[in-house]
Amino acid sequence: LLLDMADVCVCVCVCVCVFVLGGCVMSGDWLIQPPIIMKQSLKDYIVDPRDNIIIECEAKGNPVPTFSWRRNGKFFNVGKDPRVTMRKRSGTLEIGFRSGGRPEDYEGEYQCFASNDFGTALTNKILLRVSKSPLWPKEVLEPVVVGEGSSLVLACNPPPGLPPPHTFWMNSAMMSITQDRRVSMGLNGDLYFSNVLAKDSHTDYSCNARFLFTHTIQQKNPFTLKVQTSRKVAETPPIFLSPTGTDSSRMMVLRGQKLQLECIAAGVPTPSIKWFKKGGDLNQKVKLDNFNKTLRIDSVSEEDAGEYMCMANNQIGSIRHSIYVQVKAAPYWLDKPFNLVLAPDENGRLVCRANGNPKPLIKWLVNGEPMESSLPNPSRSVVGDTIIFHSVQIGSSAVYQCNASNHHGYLLANAFVSVLDMAPRMLGAKNQLIKVIENNRTFLDCPFFGSPLPELRWFKNGQGSGLDGGQYRVYINGSLEIKRARVEDQGTYTCVASNILGKEENQVRLEVKEPTRIVRAPEHQSAIRGTMARFDCRVKSDLTLPITVTWLKDDKPLSLGWRLKKDEDSLSIPKVHEQDEGTYTCTVKSEIDQDTASARLTVLDYPDSPMDLEVSDPEARSVRLTWIPGDDHNSPVTQFLVQFEEDRWEPGQWQNLSSYPGDLNSVILQLSPFVNYQFRVIAINSVGKSRPSRPSRRYPTNGASPDAIPSGLKGRGTKNTNMEISWEPLLDTEQNGPNLHYSVWWRRKDSGEEWNNVTTVGAKHIVHNTETYIPYEIKLQARNDFGPGPESNIIIGYSGEDSTVRTGLSQLHDMVKGLHVNKEKKTKGFYSTVAQPTGILTDLQPYSLYRMFMVVANSHYEGPPSNHVEFHTKEGVPDLPQFFKIVQRSPDSIHLEWDKPLEPNGILIGYTLNYQAVNGSRLGHMQMESFLPNVTAYRLRLPDQAIQYRFYLAALTQVGAGKVYAEESPHFTNEAYIKDQVDIATQGWFIGLMCAIALIILILLIVCFIKRSRGGKYPVRDKKDLPLEGVDQKGEDGSFDYHSDEDNKPLQGSQNSLDGGVKESDDSLVDYGEGGDGQFNEDGSFIGQYTVKKDKDETEGNESSEATSPVNAIYSLA
Repeated sequence: LLLDMADVCVCVCVCVCVFVLGGCVMSGDWLIQPPIIMKQSLKDYIVDPRDNIIIECEAKGNPVPTFSWRRNGKFFNVGKDPRVTMRKRSGTLEIGFRSGGRPEDYEGEYQCFASNDFGTALTNKILLRVSKSPLWPKEVLEPVVVGEGSSLVLACNPPPGLPPPHTFWMNSAMMSITQDRRVSMGLNGDLYFSNVLAKDSHTDYSCNARFLFTHTIQQKNPFTLKVQTSRKVAETPPIFLSPTGTDSSRMMVLRGQKLQLECIAAGVPTPSIKWFKKGGDLNQKVKLDNFNKTLRIDSVSEEDAGEYMCMANNQIGSIRHSIYVQVKAAPYWLDKPFNLVLAPDENGRLVCRANGNPKPLIKWLVNGEPMESSLPNPSRSVVGDTIIFHSVQIGSSAVYQCNASNHHGYLLANAFVSVLDMAPRMLGAKNQLIKVIENNRTFLDCPFFGSPLPELRWFKNGQGSGLDGGQYRVYINGSLEIKRARVEDQGTYTCVASNILGKEENQVRLEVKEPTRIVRAPEHQSAIRGTMARFDCRVKSDLTLPITVTWLKDDKPLSLGWRLKKDEDSLSIPKVHEQDEGTYTCTVKSEIDQDTASARLTVLDYPDSPMDLEVSDPEARSVRLTWIPGDDHNSPVTQFLVQFEEDRWEPGQWQNLSSYPGDLNSVILQLSPFVNYQFRVIAINSVGKSRPSRPSRRYPTNGASPDAIPSGLKGRGTKNTNMEISWEPLLDTEQNGPNLHYSVWWRRKDSGEEWNNVTTVGAKHIVHNTETYIPYEIKLQARNDFGPGPESNIIIGYSGEDSTVRTGLSQLHDMVKGLHVNKEKKTKGFYSTVAQPTGILTDLQPYSLYRMFMVVANSHYEGPPSNHVEFHTKEGVPDLPQFFKIVQRSPDSIHLEWDKPLEPNGILIGYTLNYQAVNGSRLGHMQMESFLPNVTAYRLRLPDQAIQYRFYLAALTQVGAGKVYAEESPHFTNEAYIKDQVDIATQGWFIGLMCAIALIILILLIVCFIKRSRGGKYPVRDKKDLPLEGVDQKGEDGSFDYHSDEDNKPLQGSQNSLDGGVKESDDSLVDYGEGGDGQFNEDGSFIGQYTVKKDKDETEGNESSEATSPVNAIYSLA
């Protein structure tokens, strides 16, 4: 192969990786392989003496490797030691001590060798040591006596365990010694006091060592510290307790290890510590611990080397110490050698590059022996850190070891060189089916092996040239990448591997599927406890892929019991409770992809009752109430309602006092005098109210004179000789004391006379023997046993009203208070306070004559009627024709009939008929016919009897066309039936029936005429009166309407004359003001009556039309 050697190495390494991980296992014994170390123990291996010792060594190869061990550089005969066994098909050693023996006897350096016919692989040298946790040496510690303000170091000196123990300081109560800027433990375990205080005197300062492997804690004998106090502690400048000695020190640390620098200083006051690095700032890797006394870098690199300075300073002075950090490095890999597979006569190389400080020495071994002592191989040469192979031959396979070492450590790597002569072989499964998601990056794998290294090419559907470039990319390990799979990429792909010894192929069938997606994801929601919660999860997926939908709650599978219900697109949770709260995740899976969506359910509930009500800070009219809010159940409390109960007027009855924002839990309550209060609090959130809290203790307030003025003070007459003064009584909580009563004053307005006064416990007082409708000044005051309250403002009241007299409108408008009218009268009332009131009449009949009169009324009586006024309304458009009939007389025509409108609303001048053909949803051209007012029939010729027509008829006046009457012709299809049908109007039986009906109608008309001729007067007082509503029911035009079930009835006692005139009623509204049962509101009104008659219908020539019944209405203006 004419390839660059570096490329060959890379290619072979990739292919061997595929072979090692899968090919050997799948293909049995057909491929030889030198040993490969798969698992081994740590280089520095510390074991627990209480357990068996296991030293791992796992390797594989073909043939299966055999294992041997060296201990301290010498052959270790496993079979001769009864305590040592080696696991089958493995090199792992297990050393047991059930039959005696000491683990310490097996400490040393171990190395495992795995060999077969094609080479030997080595493990690292494993240094085996047994963990130790020695006891503290017995010692007698004398009490430590120091003066206050002096520095102190209590030495720990833990026993040297393996690994080193973790130290900490505790007292006799097994509590950690409190550490701060003044007192802290150093890295060596000693306890440092920057300055001693009197409170440091204790007898139980004990250092403890925890040994990790044995899980034991050893405790040193405690120190006793006695502090000699003095009146004044002298201030001292800082001095370093650690590090000690000169003003600088050096430290060496290995690359990748943890660096810890420490500066602990003594002085009074306690010094503060700051860190600097010469030539730059401290980088982000630097952490400061132990109150800035320790600088830490977890993983050191070469750039962390340099001079670090710590500075301790207080008010007296400062001091510095420099620490020079040098970073060394044990060897680390730059280029690690990899396994190499070559065909006969091929070339190759193994490269082993490592770095370190100092620079490591590279040494090559072959099958565990130094290269120099191995048999010479003319096809192999060593050039520095590289072994070059030329024209290798069968039988030169071996395992090479690269050892890179300096005095800080070493690296050891195995790499085999296998010389094979083999035709291509496919290592993967045959004819695989790969399903991928559309638009995803896709790999089709084709693991292969061969020596020399085969060339691999891909084809689609067995056609065309090899696939590489554009949408496709072929990797050296045989995989084909499709950068973005599309539907058109579906098909059968063939990979072909070939070398000089032959070729092999495999096929992969690719199917591109639609992605599985959640198109309607669940949404976050809040649900009130007891209601239904529903999470949507609507899925869209490839129809050929089965899917499963699962639900999780808080990342755990959701148990769907009898309550939770899952259907195709949703999850329903009826009657939610607090345990249902959490995050619900819908996961939909197919065999090749999945999608998830999550939403949180928050369960809302009524808040819990407030607790622990406390009354404090009592004042004369206030007290502070404090409570502890209960759980708001995910809906913040927006309001607190404070209620009270008193035991004097309404015991046991809770009343609202005041409400407060939900973020308060302590409020000042404003109270009323002379009340024995008890309080409770209710919390309110968006869900509703909580249960009331438990009541507080009772809190009585002292009595006082009334603060409130009775409301609703007014004066009005119930008769024309009195005036009733009334008011709203004070509430129980407004009385402020016992024996509540009211003082009432009144006098005539503008009279200058003295006030009349009376005291009463009721809520009204009647003043007798007053003149009719006289204004009075009135005021009121509440009193109790503690004194009088404030006086009310003076209001104006009136004595009783009497019947009105016929006077000008301006003299009566301020007395008008209301109206009562007969139910049979249509009324419309207006309320006005201007001197010349006006009103607008609405809903009048067009082209009509109206007659109207008016009266004035107060709350009790009605005045005489005004003169009568007649007026005409303008002409309007007519109503619908009374009927519109469509009759088909013959196969070739349609006969139309109609009648004039019931309400012409003017003079009819004709009719318009529009019609058009209808064929399904299509409409033909609109055609129009016009007719005189006396024409009420029309015959339309049919060009095609199968066509339907739609007709639109409207009557006309001078104002315009009226409402349209629409009809559609019937669809006749049976022509024979149409021809044979008989005209019913020519039949004898039909003529006789019509004559009988006409005779009956004539008799009825005669009876009705006789009945109507007996009409006469009717008593107005016998009719029920209809009171007008209040002023607040005005219409848009400032009026207010009054309707009754009898509004549209004709007025009794009047009838239509033959010439269309109106015969007036004999009754009069003057009677309304002469007593009787009629009652009127306080606001009077002008009451008018109008009647209407229609003008003669002029649309039929000399024919006279009947007059329309009169429309009666009463209009009230004030």
